[in-house]
Amino acid sequence: MADHPSAFVTGYPIRHSRSPLIHGYWLRQFGLDGSYRAIEVAPDAFAGFIGTLNDNGFVGGNVTIPHKEVAFSLCGKRDSAAEEIGAVNTLWFENGILHGGNTDAYGFLANLDSLSPGWSERKSALVLGAGGASRAVIFALKQRGFTDIRIVNRTMERAQELADRFGISGGAHGWDAVPELLKGASLVVNTTSLGMSGKDELVIDLTQADSDALVTDIVYVPLETPLLRAARFRGLETADGLGMLLHQAVPGFEHWFGKRPDVTAELRNLILADMAAGKAK
Repeated sequence: MADHPSAFVTGYPIRHSRSPLIHGYWLRQFGLDGSYRAIEVAPDAFAGFIGTLNDNGFVGGNVTIPHKEVAFSLCGKRDSAAEEIGAVNTLWFENGILHGGNTDAYGFLANLDSLSPGWSERKSALVLGAGGASRAVIFALKQRGFTDIRIVNRTMERAQELADRFGISGGAHGWDAVPELLKGASLVVNTTSLGMSGKDELVIDLTQADSDALVTDIVYVPLETPLLRAARFRGLETADGLGMLLHQAVPGFEHWFGKRPDVTAELRNLILADMAAGKAK
């Protein structure tokens, strides 16, 4: 490993990424002489950027929207999660070969393990959305033995594609089926960007939800999304999405800097303070 290992996060745009804050916090915590920075790369320049990582002294980095699928195609080797999900969000070198992994499913599971121990004893889930994040969530749920996964999406074809890809029994459905699908679903997951600051709200009537259902959202800005607020008013257990961001960063840091960090309340509070400062600007 390099004396001063350097890692990055790249996307387009990337300026709002909180990954440098997370990894910077861990670098300071371990007293490591390394660096981690955000680098904006346009789609047409992405392959060239990846091709020069070694020459530019990078030990690896994170990849976010819109580059995850292209990163998948550029890796010499991929972990099983990346293969199953079809996207890469973490890059590192081993024996000179560029490896790609996907830590989104890990982050999703670790967040719920932290916020709601025993949550995966539930075995039926309603997943809202059929994009890249949905693939990671469904992969994660299958890892934990969920047998009844119902996918809802505006475009039925995309939902059906996912149901076929992962061989799940709950089937593909349109949004109008949500009230009926809520019955017997002990976990409800929003994987869409609806409810995110600047996006349309996700409006769902949770009246039919089981009283012991857990509702979670991968959106974390705002921390309490309209869906989570509605679930809280209904008296349901909720889990916000910030922990997924924090936990998915752990494996990458270990690959690049050789130490496995912990997700602590102090780190969470650091990100929350940054979110509040951004809102105040």
